[in-house]
Amino acid sequence: MATPDFSDLEAVDAVRLTWNVWPNSKVEATKCVVPFAAVYTPAKRLPEMPVLPYEPIRCKSCRSVLNPFARVDFIGKIWICPFCYQRNHFPPHYAAISEQSLPAELFPQYTTIEYTLPTVGPPANPVFLFLLDLCLIEEELGYLKTAVSQAIGLLPENALLGLITYGTQVHVHELGYADCPKMFIFRGTKDVSRAQIIQHLGLAGPGAAGAGSTGAGAAAGGAGGAGAGGGAGGGGAGGMMRDGVPAASVARFLLPAQECEFTVATVLDELSRDAFPVAPGERAARCTGTALSVATALLGACVPGTGARILSFVGGPCTEGPGMIVGRDLSEPIRSHKDLDKDAVPHYSKAVKFYDGLAKQLVAQGHVLDLFSSALDQVGIAEMKVAVEKSGGLVVLSESFGHSVFKDSLKRVFDAGDTSLGLSFNGIFEVHCSKDIKVQGAIGPCSSLDRKGPSTSDAAIGQGHTTAWKLCGLDVCTSLAVLFEIVPAQQPQQQQQAAAQGLQNPAAQQFHLQFSTSYQHPSGETRLRVTSITRRWVEGASSGDLVAGFDQEAAAAVVARITGFKMETEEEFDATRWLDRMLIRVCNKFGDYRKDDPASFCLSPNLSLFPQFMFNLRRSQFVQVFGSSPDETAYFRMVLNRESVLNSLVMIQPTLTAYSFNSPPEPALLDVAAIAVDRILLLDSFFSVVIFHGSTIAQWRNAGYHNQPEHQAFAQLLQAPQADAAAIIAERFPVPRLVDCDQNGSQARFLLAKLNPSATYNSASAVPGGEVILTDDVSLQVFMEHLQRLSVQS
Repeated sequence: MATPDFSDLEAVDAVRLTWNVWPNSKVEATKCVVPFAAVYTPAKRLPEMPVLPYEPIRCKSCRSVLNPFARVDFIGKIWICPFCYQRNHFPPHYAAISEQSLPAELFPQYTTIEYTLPTVGPPANPVFLFLLDLCLIEEELGYLKTAVSQAIGLLPENALLGLITYGTQVHVHELGYADCPKMFIFRGTKDVSRAQIIQHLGLAGPGAAGAGSTGAGAAAGGAGGAGAGGGAGGGGAGGMMRDGVPAASVARFLLPAQECEFTVATVLDELSRDAFPVAPGERAARCTGTALSVATALLGACVPGTGARILSFVGGPCTEGPGMIVGRDLSEPIRSHKDLDKDAVPHYSKAVKFYDGLAKQLVAQGHVLDLFSSALDQVGIAEMKVAVEKSGGLVVLSESFGHSVFKDSLKRVFDAGDTSLGLSFNGIFEVHCSKDIKVQGAIGPCSSLDRKGPSTSDAAIGQGHTTAWKLCGLDVCTSLAVLFEIVPAQQPQQQQQAAAQGLQNPAAQQFHLQFSTSYQHPSGETRLRVTSITRRWVEGASSGDLVAGFDQEAAAAVVARITGFKMETEEEFDATRWLDRMLIRVCNKFGDYRKDDPASFCLSPNLSLFPQFMFNLRRSQFVQVFGSSPDETAYFRMVLNRESVLNSLVMIQPTLTAYSFNSPPEPALLDVAAIAVDRILLLDSFFSVVIFHGSTIAQWRNAGYHNQPEHQAFAQLLQAPQADAAAIIAERFPVPRLVDCDQNGSQARFLLAKLNPSATYNSASAVPGGEVILTDDVSLQVFMEHLQRLSVQS
């Protein structure tokens, strides 16, 4: 039997379910082991999706949106909600509907539809506030200034732009004051409250613009700067107001990109390293936390509720003020995983608490924190994770501001066209479900809105105890995993009686889920996207039907997210043991075997790859933190939690493609046996793309054979993986690292670390002359043998 292609369903509705057939009893649902969940991409590009220029019709009881699964009485002009069974009257302008004249939202093929919602006033302008670290060496600062200048040139025409720089102190640049460079300075060691920041910037309300000149944090580039600034601001105090702040005051710090492009270019050209000296044996005084507080307060005062992003460029750890992760003395090492396990981290809890408060402030304002980290050491991503993830921000980790990972990723943020990220703002994501289903929570770049209701489960996973979440920032790749609990309203005996008597009609054998997302579209319009899907209930004991609807790829992605969440929130959680026990239970429940006979064990095609996914997840950087810093682990998990099923699967189990003279490019097993001296391998592990040349291929290349006319075939063989790697890099964010290496070279470790160790230094199966991996890890074959033996035990 051919396995169903669940990716076809994703192409229509941007949703993948771990199980596409659900048991109708809680006991049988528990026996399924793998959670019932949906991975939904709310802003995915769907070419066939209609965009309607009017508001949706909502159920007056549960507030779900009219959809193709509603039962319609065309004579009485009534529709019945499939979620709460409430009878609703159509509004007067729907009086002409009939079976032959349906509105678009009732077309069976339009299960995903988008509405353009009316807004007051002109479309909102996106706001980009750049936050630059100045505690860098001159070379790195030059790379950063160049990259930021290019990014500003790519900003949308209607975008507003602001600039803050920081080192030992925080400098808020007043771009609206063109006579001379003017900035407001905040001491980095001081924990400044939001009210103080607003007061010092002169944004405390009507007439406060003029007060900016006397604020304790103000400083000007020239002697007359403060007075001139006060006059300019005072003139606007009586004019237009924007969210309680005079428009003229807002325009001092946030200007249209086209108007202030020359001013910003001048400021960037004149930027130099932080002026405060760094003593030998000490780290630079870097006040990242204070800078983020000032940036958040500035946006909160000027543009609350409007789509805005803080693009933070960090080149080292915060060493003073709120959010500090390490002291200035170099003799104090930055925390490691071992320190976190031993609770030997004096700054960690305080820093996480600070960034959690910052996250709440950003979510309340509807603003996003993006983090671009470029340093050889850690910068504090592990502590900042809560603020970036809850605000829906982007995160990029690279070694240098001059590295292609950083430069190309920053360009991709503002790119237009087919490869653009489609940055959207201020999303609210809601879930409606049938009465026998409850929502346990969501894992992803979102923040709970604490909206409880009949569909809220008592058991929370991720951001739980709610059916609505805030998505301050989202793009075409942003995906959320929503977890469900099956809680039938009927008792099992009543269900069996109803089934035996044939009382259940076809509609009662279906359940429904609806995902609705309102957000600020990149065009500035407010849109509402609604996806409504239906799936089938089955009798719990019918394992064949359940397996036929099992999506092993979506299940692997969801299990990976849950594993990362449990590792971060549960003390003494043993991820490897938890994964092993879950896999044994799945195979015991759904495998086909004779008891106590491992040789008889086999799995359905729909389940056959799931053990392999779990084997690679156990070995991945999401579970095995040895060799990774806390920053790297936090980065990997943040990216995993926001990516689609397909991308998540590439992170868990990388793809391997082989190139040789004997055959066209073909998929290869992710095994050390795939390595051959006359082969080129292309490994895509999402975060890196590795081109690996066999030793013979490398010798021929080094001899320059590809430059000779009679060896054009060899030149084409060398070029093919380069072209495929470039295609992968061009469409991915964050841009992966490209590693071009040879067999037996030092960088070959990027490939060997991902391969199944079927041949190791102490195994008898090693092929003479073949590659071996120096590891004590078990191979996939040994893992499967143990799994079969444990699954068939009585």
